[in-house]
Amino acid sequence: MIETMDGFDRLPDSLILLIFNSISDIKALIRCRSVSKRFNSLVPQTESLSLKVDCVISPESDSDSLFTLFKSLLKSIHDLFKPDPKPTARNQTQNSPARILSQFDRIRDLQIELPAGDLKLEKGAVIKWRAEFGKSLRSCVILGFRRVANPGGNIADEEIDFTGGLKTRVVWAISALIAASARHYLLNDVVKEHREMERLVLVDREGEGTVAMEKGGLRECRDAARGGEWEEDGGRTVVPCVRMRMRHEQRVQLKDGVWMEGVTLVVVRPCSGGGDGEDAELALGAFGSGIYGEAVQVLLKNKSYLLEMNSF
Repeated sequence: MIETMDGFDRLPDSLILLIFNSISDIKALIRCRSVSKRFNSLVPQTESLSLKVDCVISPESDSDSLFTLFKSLLKSIHDLFKPDPKPTARNQTQNSPARILSQFDRIRDLQIELPAGDLKLEKGAVIKWRAEFGKSLRSCVILGFRRVANPGGNIADEEIDFTGGLKTRVVWAISALIAASARHYLLNDVVKEHREMERLVLVDREGEGTVAMEKGGLRECRDAARGGEWEEDGGRTVVPCVRMRMRHEQRVQLKDGVWMEGVTLVVVRPCSGGGDGEDAELALGAFGSGIYGEAVQVLLKNKSYLLEMNSF
C-alpha cells in the first residue's frame, strides 16, 4: 500500500505565506487557522492584511442650520470613535481593530475599511479627502463639489452661489479635518502594537476619505506615543495650526462632456512646513486619475486663496 502525501505538505512555508499575503482578508485568514496545525502557526506571520469593519453606528441629524449641522457633526464623529468607558470583552473582540489584529505578529502593510463615511453635509454636496499623518497631520487634500451634470442639465443659480460661499467651503474643510483626526486617533493602539508596520491606510466603503501613514510617519507616531507626546481631544488627534490654500470653480467641464458643479480644492498643511510649490504634487497624488484628477488639474491653474487656522 502506497501512502499518499497531502499536496500542501510539499509546499514550503514561504510559498504558503505568499498565498496568505495574497488573500489578505483577515476573516478568511482566521478561518484558515482551523484547517491544520501548520496553517494555525503560519497565519499569524501574514504581513499584508485587510480588515473590514462591519458596523459603526452614529447619530443622525435632520437640521438644516449650518451651525447646528456642524455641532452635530462634531458630536457624531466624537461618539463614533470615543472609547467605551466600560467595554465588554465581546465588544472589544468584535469592534476593536487592535484586538483583532493582536492575532498577527508581523504586519507590514495594513488596510482598514470602515462601513461608511463620516460627513453628513447638505444634500447634493460630495466631499472627497486624503490625509497623511505622522504623530499629527502632515497634509490633507480636500475636493468638494455639488454634483456631476449632463451637458443639458441646469443647476439653479442659488445652488451655485451657495457652493461658492466662503463659509460653506470652510465648513467643508474643517469637517474633513475633524473626520481625518478622528480616524487617526482610532489607529493609535494599532500603530503602537505593531512595530514592523511600514504602511497603514484607513478608508471607508463609500470612498469618502482616506488616512494614510507611511514608514516615517508610523515611526514618528510610535515615538510620540512612547514619549507621551500624543495629543488628543475628545477622542481625536489634535489638528495643528494649519494653512489652507483654496481654489474654486463654479463649473468644470470634463473630457467626456459632462460638467462638475461648484468645485473646490483645498490643500492643507501645517503652518510650519511646505511651500506653495507642493500643492500640485499633493493634490495630484491624492486625486490623480479619473474625473477627480481632471477637476484637480483645472483647479490648480486657478487663483488660490490662503487661510490660516489655529490648532483645534
